[in-house]
Amino acid sequence: MQFSQKDLTPQQLKDLYRAMLLPRMIEEKMLVLLRQGKISKWFSGIGQEAISAGVTAALAPDEWIMPLHRNLGVFTGRKMPLHKLFMQWQGNKEGYSKGRERSFHFGNTAHHICGMISHLGPQLAIADGVALAYKLRKENKVALAFTGEGGTSEGDFHEALNTAAVWDLPVIFVIENNGYGLSTPVSEQYRCKNLVDKAAGYGMEGVQIDGNNILTVYDTIKGVKDYCIKNQKPYLIECKTFRMRGHEEASGIKYVPPHLFEEWAKKDPIKNYENWLLDQKTMTLSEVATIRTQIKNEIETELQKAYHAPEIVPNTAEELNDVYAPKPPSSILLDEEEHTIDGHTATYTEKKFIQAISEGLRQSMEQHSNLVLMGQDIAGYGGAFKVTDGFLADFGPDRVRNTPLCESAIVGAALGLSLEKYKAMMEMQFSDFVTVGFNQIINNLAKIHYRWGQNADVVIRMPTGGGVGAGPFHSQSTEAWFTHTPGLKVVYPATPEDAKGLLIAALNDPNPVLFFEHKALYRSISGQVPQEYYEIEIGKARHVQAGEDISIITYGAGVHWALAYAKENKDISIDILDLRTLLPLDYDSIRRSVYRTGRVLLLHEATLTGGIAGEVAAWIAENCFEKLDAPVLRCASLDTPIPFNVILEKNFMAYSRLQEKIQELLNY
Repeated sequence: MQFSQKDLTPQQLKDLYRAMLLPRMIEEKMLVLLRQGKISKWFSGIGQEAISAGVTAALAPDEWIMPLHRNLGVFTGRKMPLHKLFMQWQGNKEGYSKGRERSFHFGNTAHHICGMISHLGPQLAIADGVALAYKLRKENKVALAFTGEGGTSEGDFHEALNTAAVWDLPVIFVIENNGYGLSTPVSEQYRCKNLVDKAAGYGMEGVQIDGNNILTVYDTIKGVKDYCIKNQKPYLIECKTFRMRGHEEASGIKYVPPHLFEEWAKKDPIKNYENWLLDQKTMTLSEVATIRTQIKNEIETELQKAYHAPEIVPNTAEELNDVYAPKPPSSILLDEEEHTIDGHTATYTEKKFIQAISEGLRQSMEQHSNLVLMGQDIAGYGGAFKVTDGFLADFGPDRVRNTPLCESAIVGAALGLSLEKYKAMMEMQFSDFVTVGFNQIINNLAKIHYRWGQNADVVIRMPTGGGVGAGPFHSQSTEAWFTHTPGLKVVYPATPEDAKGLLIAALNDPNPVLFFEHKALYRSISGQVPQEYYEIEIGKARHVQAGEDISIITYGAGVHWALAYAKENKDISIDILDLRTLLPLDYDSIRRSVYRTGRVLLLHEATLTGGIAGEVAAWIAENCFEKLDAPVLRCASLDTPIPFNVILEKNFMAYSRLQEKIQELLNY
């Protein structure tokens, strides 16, 4: 192993040695504690320390890093207090995730480390979003994300690299190629000769380096960082290394040929570098011993602090409160009865549903200079439904961004923007396409605040629903997929006034909001809408009309079906409640509607099984049973995919069975 000092001072060389040795000695201690049962799991990076230590030393402290399992050197390199790290691994509340996360599945905003999730690909796209924020601010910074050789098989790898290349983002992607993804060798993982060869396919530069040589890693990252900033381009680095322990300790190493351990033991990054420093007389044996003693004492001292951490005591209220980031009180809430905003009378004009959405988005762009819009065809074309028509000319290509067809990467980039205090709106061209970005939404956006206190200031607009003869891949009702996921907010307006006010509220909310827009309402529904910038409170239902005979609790297009039925059947006194927000639900308004009539029909366009009506029905049965005069009934669409033929589609839709269900409820 050849080391090149270049312009590094002796002290810098020693600092790099300590930067590698500290995580090695911590890990050796952790393996002892694992055997003693004091920690539950460990992913070892022994043998790979040069990569994490070199990368972290080469970057500025305020440049975001997206590490993985074997990157302890990132956490120690960012000077995170050891006792707090130990508390994290013990599952103490005083750790970085209040005992809610394991091993390295946590981040910390102050140290500019973004916590990983178990799905290995999504970190890469978050780095895209951070790099985009740097680019928009014209800051001379890079974002850096790690992946393993196994992670390069993920679709997220392709999407993140492609997006970074298309958008010319200053982001560094580091592959730690240690030969195995758990037990799967590289021969079963990819067929290209070297992973760095993939760089050319994305139109970016790349280099393969010896990941066990600390000076090579440090020098390469320094040079690549300068390149990325100067040229505003991404870069791919493949670091060749080896994992000297199992994937995690429980998995063992029996699947690895023994001769590989012998070969790579000779390439140990710490021992080789230490020998070189001694040969160069940069350090003496006495200094080596002193450094090791200092680190050992530091570890033991910090461990004692962690050992004395109090045992965790569950606090249910705190657990529930931490699911969402707190939203500051709003001064622009619309008083829907008085028609005032902050005490001033609102000025109303007639608008179509789609015009109200567009106006709310436009006013939010004017209000928030840090709001970035992203989506397929949303720029010059104005979006598939023309919601953003004219936005490119008014706000420019930096803030109104066409995206490649890579939903997962764009959701991840939106989260990355949020790390840098930007707001992001992504238009999912059709809500059906959200399946491709499902992992990012469910496991990154939704959980990040609960896991380590980082908010996700992201709105995903979801054109949804049937009635337009678009078939099973453009007309699904997908909202129920997300109402089971704590940390998300799910909004579904039925009127132009609500559409504008709820969209503005969603964009002002620091939490991830899925904003459903029924396509059939875009140009078929009109209504009076305040011209001003205003909010409708998320989580509050709307009492559409009062009635005494039955309650119809619904949302979206269902509101208009209920109104149409009530208009045609004036002999029935129908109470209509528009939920508007599906997560969190307004249980107080649901209770009041049940109390008004004692007979409840839950109506929605989504298929029956697993729909939100099932949840509401269960809640009513548990909390309002004594007020019921009949069983709670559900009216929903058939449990089939939504068909293309309009005759079949009509038969599929819930409204085709609405009269039957109402009569059943009345006749009970």
